[in-house]
Amino acid sequence: MNPAPRVTTLAKCILAESNLLDGAYFAALESGAMSLEQFRVSQAQFFYAVQYYARPIAALISRLPDPTQRLDLVHNLVEEHGNFDEAKFHPTTFGRFLASIGGQRPDVGGVAIGPVVHAFNATLIGACTGDDVETGISCLGIIELAFAGVSAAISQLVVKRGWMPADQVVHYALHAGLDVEHAHEFFAMVEPVFDDPCKRAPIERGLRLGAYALERLYRDLAEDALGPRETLLNREE
Repeated sequence: MNPAPRVTTLAKCILAESNLLDGAYFAALESGAMSLEQFRVSQAQFFYAVQYYARPIAALISRLPDPTQRLDLVHNLVEEHGNFDEAKFHPTTFGRFLASIGGQRPDVGGVAIGPVVHAFNATLIGACTGDDVETGISCLGIIELAFAGVSAAISQLVVKRGWMPADQVVHYALHAGLDVEHAHEFFAMVEPVFDDPCKRAPIERGLRLGAYALERLYRDLAEDALGPRETLLNREE
């Protein structure tokens, strides 16, 4: 049962406007315009988003005076850390995904974070440390909700492209279901104040910021991988 139906409904409307899954990144994966090597390079950069993501959550925890709300986020943070099992840390499982497509963790291979993912990470930590708490919560919540769809799409497309068998799709297969639960946990924290105009505005700002940040991340990853001209062609198709 969804504990935050009104916030979730608004989040879904905002995500529908963003057209994330219709963007150039996923169009290129679907059409074959993105090669396996280009996909590997883009996913190696995305590793740095996975590695960083726990830090905005931790920042939010430090700002919440209500221990019950802190506990909700602590649960999410613990899952980011594989429920205390290092083999299941999200950066670890994503590293295994990279290995399964012939890549490696960029921090091991000496590949530095690029400005695309750096900007995404900076947006999240900024929202969670310097903005209204409701904005930070909503920003992360909509990213979780959107990433469930992203995970399902990538899981299907890498199998469709023949890059790996379905039973070996790690990380993304997990997040296709898990992140919906995480989104509902975030949204449940702000659902009780949704009718308060003073809270509704920062909630909506956070939802729109998160949707924009994730859509922009994949738009820029596509441009880095394919080049500006090919990105535009894939978007127009």
